[in-house]
Amino acid sequence: MEKPAVQVTDVIGNNINLASKAQTKDEALQELCHMLKQNGTVSDERLFYQDVLKREKIGATGMENGIAIPHGESDAANKVAIAVLKTRHALAWESLDDQPIRLVFLLVVPTTGRDVLHLKLLSHLSAALTHREVQEKLLHENDADQGLEKTFGRTFGDVMLLLLFAFVFNILLVRFQKWTKLRAVFTTGNVQVQQAATAFWILLFCFPKMGRIEVLLVMGVVLGLYWAVGSNMTVRYTQDLTDGGGFAVAHQQMFGIAFVSWLADKFKAREVKAKKKARRLEDIELPGFLKIFNENMVATGILMLFFFGIIMLILGKSYFVGVFAATKGASGLAPNASFLFYIMTTSLGFAVNLTILQLGVRTFVGELTESFTGISDRLLPGSVPGIDVAATFAFGEPNAVTIGFLFGALGQFLAIGALLIFHSPTIIIAGFIPLFFDNAAFGVFANRRAGAKAAMILPFFSGLIQVFGAALISTWIGLSKFGGYLGMFDWDTVWPFFTVLMKILGIAGIVVVVLILVLIPQLEYRHDPKNYFLMVTDYEQYKENMAKKKATK
Repeated sequence: MEKPAVQVTDVIGNNINLASKAQTKDEALQELCHMLKQNGTVSDERLFYQDVLKREKIGATGMENGIAIPHGESDAANKVAIAVLKTRHALAWESLDDQPIRLVFLLVVPTTGRDVLHLKLLSHLSAALTHREVQEKLLHENDADQGLEKTFGRTFGDVMLLLLFAFVFNILLVRFQKWTKLRAVFTTGNVQVQQAATAFWILLFCFPKMGRIEVLLVMGVVLGLYWAVGSNMTVRYTQDLTDGGGFAVAHQQMFGIAFVSWLADKFKAREVKAKKKARRLEDIELPGFLKIFNENMVATGILMLFFFGIIMLILGKSYFVGVFAATKGASGLAPNASFLFYIMTTSLGFAVNLTILQLGVRTFVGELTESFTGISDRLLPGSVPGIDVAATFAFGEPNAVTIGFLFGALGQFLAIGALLIFHSPTIIIAGFIPLFFDNAAFGVFANRRAGAKAAMILPFFSGLIQVFGAALISTWIGLSKFGGYLGMFDWDTVWPFFTVLMKILGIAGIVVVVLILVLIPQLEYRHDPKNYFLMVTDYEQYKENMAKKKATK
């Protein structure tokens, strides 16, 4: 097929605004014309605006699904271009489906070359806009920010300040560990951004009239405490898993790892009491041809082929062909390519990437902990870095990652089915990130502490909690209307609990939340004061002490 002479992305350039405050059609068109003048696309803003209005009088330019494509053929146009405007308010606009408009594509066409450039531009634009995923991405970009402004009269502009305050507070808490008993610094930056944005919404939901400074201070303290306390709770279990790896988990399931590990210990204690031996996944030898599943890459590859295959078949070949067209071949499926082989390569590619992650992460962790030692020795003695949960995958049984993912997925799918059956006002779509990072990690920790049975059961219940918890809190706080919720384990359990306390008790609720978080490391320390800091500063000595303690029982 001949490639169009004019590419949409080539002619948009800087002429795009996805957060316009225009409230009328005229305001939207004027804003577009002004943007075009500023970027040198048109020479005379007023003349071009008048030419656009002339075209509007000829016929409706509103399409379907909230999209309008006005035209501007003018002597003021310097070149063929497209200006894009997404509005925060629905605009009254003559459209084919009689619905308001939120996304406007203004075509800029010089008076010369109309027959060639104009038609090709229209054709290519129309083709791009037929892809539903393109429409959805554009229409829902910044929806959460719009929802925040609509609901609370605020924007997410303060999120980065909140992140900074919380991170500095986390460091201070660790620096004064003599009193706080905290040992881990949360260093996973991408997760910090996500959590800061979600926490910002939650606090405004609880205290919609709280001032800017008060929001930043209160949430900075609460979030900083959550980071420090949550990552600190994983130190013991991560040190055991990695045999003194010298790091903690700083992600979305820190309380979850501590809770799952605690439950796994209860599993093991019950097995010991019943004089049964808890078998780990690595101790299980499958018979006959099933032995191929003892190899992690094979097991993961087959599972992903099944998992992705079903999803991709449901979406259909046309969906991925559309993605290919929308991304100019960067992703998706070429029109003439085999859909079957695309499914196979996508699924098996994931298994290969996971293997690379597991093989390379030990080197990464070793380098990171060495680098952090220089910081901890001078500034934060007795501390460890809190890093991405994926770092733990290389230290446990590889198949535990796959098993945790599989049973977590089963739990999520069952919960989604329940939401559909009981007509829940909010339907949660199983997210791949929580499916993998939460449940795979739970599988690794559970298998290490209590064996294969715990590695199956605990991620399964985690999957149920992720869906039901996300559905409840996202509906309650209103985020379900604006794109969804951060559906990881801690944010479906711990943070809903915090939200209830703050919403019902008001300022007293904030105090209660802070006291709970402050109390947790104190209780951990009192459980074993002799070895509490030793497990970080001298793990070999810690192991000797624990062996002697076990021998005396």
